[in-house]
Amino acid sequence: MASTPVSRAHGLPPASNYSICSMEPGNFTHGLMGVNLQMDSATSTTLWTTILAVCFIIVNVRLIQGGISKLRHIFNLDADHIQQAYWAQNGNTSWPWLKKRLIYAPLIKKRHNRNFQWGRLNMGTLPSRFHTVLLGLYISSNIGYCCFLNYKTCNKVAILAELRGRTGHLAFVNMMPLMVFAGRNNILIPLLRVSFDTFNIFHRWISRLVVIEAIAHTVAWMAVKDIADQHAKQQSTMVLAFNDNPFLGWGLASLVAMIIILFQASSAIRHLAYETFLHLHQVLAVIAFLGAAIHGRQGRLPLTNYVYVTIGLWFLERGMRWSMIAYRNLGLRSSTRVTIEALPEACRVTYQLKRPWQMRPGCHVYAHFPTLTWSLSSHPFSIAWYDTRPDTIELEKLPTTTADLANTFPNRNSTTTITLIMSKKSGMTAKLHARALAAPSNIISLPGYIEGPYGGLESLHSYGTVLLFAGGVGITHQLSHVRDLLGSYTACTSAVRKIVLIWSVRTQDAFDWVHPWMSEILQMPNRREVLKVLLFVTKPRHAGDVVSRSAQVQMFGGRCKPGRIVEDEFEKRKGAMAVTVCGPGAFADEVREAVRERVEEGVVDFQEESFSW
Repeated sequence: MASTPVSRAHGLPPASNYSICSMEPGNFTHGLMGVNLQMDSATSTTLWTTILAVCFIIVNVRLIQGGISKLRHIFNLDADHIQQAYWAQNGNTSWPWLKKRLIYAPLIKKRHNRNFQWGRLNMGTLPSRFHTVLLGLYISSNIGYCCFLNYKTCNKVAILAELRGRTGHLAFVNMMPLMVFAGRNNILIPLLRVSFDTFNIFHRWISRLVVIEAIAHTVAWMAVKDIADQHAKQQSTMVLAFNDNPFLGWGLASLVAMIIILFQASSAIRHLAYETFLHLHQVLAVIAFLGAAIHGRQGRLPLTNYVYVTIGLWFLERGMRWSMIAYRNLGLRSSTRVTIEALPEACRVTYQLKRPWQMRPGCHVYAHFPTLTWSLSSHPFSIAWYDTRPDTIELEKLPTTTADLANTFPNRNSTTTITLIMSKKSGMTAKLHARALAAPSNIISLPGYIEGPYGGLESLHSYGTVLLFAGGVGITHQLSHVRDLLGSYTACTSAVRKIVLIWSVRTQDAFDWVHPWMSEILQMPNRREVLKVLLFVTKPRHAGDVVSRSAQVQMFGGRCKPGRIVEDEFEKRKGAMAVTVCGPGAFADEVREAVRERVEEGVVDFQEESFSW
């Protein structure tokens, strides 16, 4: 970390003992001459302090929210809707004001997760207002650190040298949060109860910041080099400087990889060919980090250890993922088995797992079929249904010992099945649907494995009223919540007194996706007391097909209007109200806007499950 050995390594005495004013410009083209190490260290310390301060604030807010939720849950376990009225009202005006205008608010108007389209190209989405504030503060602070230079120095070339050092220093520092935020097993996800989708937004923007800082670092060096050549009255030696110079060569390789990533990771390319993007992205990231590490080591640069730690975190996260995949899916005698059934415009994919899992409502997993695609699929799929049953239970024989009693319960001898609905789009899902559709029975078996579960951070048990909005295949996320809430209501372990499931689909064919599970839900005890299902078919084949089964299961033709539904249910709510949504971006934005309109009138919390990457 000290500057003296570095300066001497390049044949220069320490900068503190040498007159900056009388230095030739060529002395600033290598080593740390002109670099303000003390100020660089102060900027990185300030940056980390700011990050930790934001995390500390979020943790405390989450603790307060968790405490209120726990109290509400306990006090309302045996309370009727009249007794829950206290928890339906806002206790203050400040928090609802913040939720409406900052936390739940889109950046402009009501557009947040609705994609911008240019022809058939997906151009991305806008961050929320709260995300924009955090990103704005982070990016502006980095700009401020880069501009905080010694403009009073008598040698103006030293300003460029200091800028070169500052931008390179910050690029190294930002590599660590860049890598941490990209991991599915990021420890901050459960600690802060912030979704991976949100961390992915920050990952993308910090990566752009790192690339810009790396470019600025290189341009500052090039400017000094050009000034030095002009001062020496010789032709440019910039290209020759890279010959037989690993320090510059690996730095250039890292920069080129970063610039390619900057364009390759654009939303249009990501969504056009995601699997190709993903693996090329990973290869380029390895080149970028490896180049930066060698660049720092060759030049004995401060904070090179940041890059080493970042690479170590990458290997640790990858090792954790592959270890869990192996543990969950592989065994000495057997492994996970997968059955795929072709449905209208989708596949029902059932995994029979080697080992039981602990499921939470609202979880998602990542699926892979090694014989179907050459790549490791990283598309998330919500768990539509899961079941754990013992392999063998002798019903005719009553247990006579404690050991016999233990063996009658699902444990290591149990089988867990997880079922996903994969909507047919392009790439892997299209290939999977085509292969299953070509089978005589429309059912095939393939080798495969599954990674997860992830998500499921929030519990809905403390709310008296729960609205579950689903658009298309988003129903898979909400089914687990319906099943969990109905079960907890019957067991008297939750405060829920009213559940409304709203599902919007294009045609009735989508009902086949979840028919067996909806039938099971509609047969659950006490279902009629708390559950209402609203089905919207935007493009029914015939008007006569849209028929309501009962007052609890109603079907409508036409487009779902979330604003009207939220307004009606808010007026008839029982206790505190939660609204969740999983579906297309435009649909989710409509639900978000409807919640924002009511959030200052009573306790209404909003949760969105999105996979915007």
